[in-house]
Amino acid sequence: MTPNSPSLRRPSVQTILCPPSVCHVVKRPLGYGAILVAIGCVLAATYVPVFELEGTVGTLSLELVVQKLLLGGGTVAAGFGTYLLLKRWLVDRASNRRRSHDLRNVLRLSLGIATTIALLGVLTEQWLGVLLSLGVVGFAITFALQQPLFSLLGWIYIVVKRPYQVGDRVAIEGSKGDVVDVDFLVTTLWEINGELVSSNQPSGRIITLPNSVVLSSHVKNYTREEFPYVWNELTIQVSYETDLDYARTTMAAVADDYIGDQMANRIATYRDRLAETPVELEVQDRPTVNVVQEESWVELRLRYLVDPRRGQRVRNVLYERIHAKLNEEPERFSFPVSRNR
Repeated sequence: MTPNSPSLRRPSVQTILCPPSVCHVVKRPLGYGAILVAIGCVLAATYVPVFELEGTVGTLSLELVVQKLLLGGGTVAAGFGTYLLLKRWLVDRASNRRRSHDLRNVLRLSLGIATTIALLGVLTEQWLGVLLSLGVVGFAITFALQQPLFSLLGWIYIVVKRPYQVGDRVAIEGSKGDVVDVDFLVTTLWEINGELVSSNQPSGRIITLPNSVVLSSHVKNYTREEFPYVWNELTIQVSYETDLDYARTTMAAVADDYIGDQMANRIATYRDRLAETPVELEVQDRPTVNVVQEESWVELRLRYLVDPRRGQRVRNVLYERIHAKLNEEPERFSFPVSRNR
């Protein structure tokens, strides 16, 4: 068994505390229960006058205060129950985790706003006034909280235009990592590289970026859903005495034997995507080797297509195999020596 096989994979804390099958069963009764609580609060509010409560709270009668508290509680319970049920019916049944993440955020924002407006309307009994007040407050907030609003606009842009989504490997403003969360205001990355490690390895650090950066910065996406692969290069320096045809043929053959078929299948997908654009490119469907002349050596650059998360692993395997294969005929291959030519 491999370390990534299902039987050896360590379950998360959330999975241990609440397995998916149990959580799905729990959320549905909880949603229905919240709706029943909301209905009960509304019914109780209608029967409050029967008890003929006496007394006042400030300038309001005790009866009116109890009614408003019951209606307010019912409104919150209705919003919470609706969220749980819609999350169970829509979010948890989404085709993939990325779509589920976006649906959950949209649902939280829309129901949160709707519940807040309904709660204020119930408590004040001035629906038109509430809407006008929210408009005035919103206008004032626009000037006071420009950066958070830009981040919220950035989140809307991310959801609509999809420059990246949860699970993608991206580089934004000098930060590179895997997207683990896209909230209303910030994007969270598991850092790759950084000052601690190299070779596209995780550093263990978490990077938090405001969503507003997508409106003013370049976003590099290495694993876009339509084509989650990138070209990579492996460079080997050889001397001028090396048989270049032999070295190039050997490198290409070793790479083709290891990843050639996978690369050909991926290139077919890339060509289909390319055909949808006005761009015309000649794309090789097998690994190729380019020759670059330097002052005292020649660089042979093997070019191939790879999953960016397996880039370093594939590079290591290719280098070991190519090095071993070239050393089988040392009279035709040699590394450069320290001299100027």
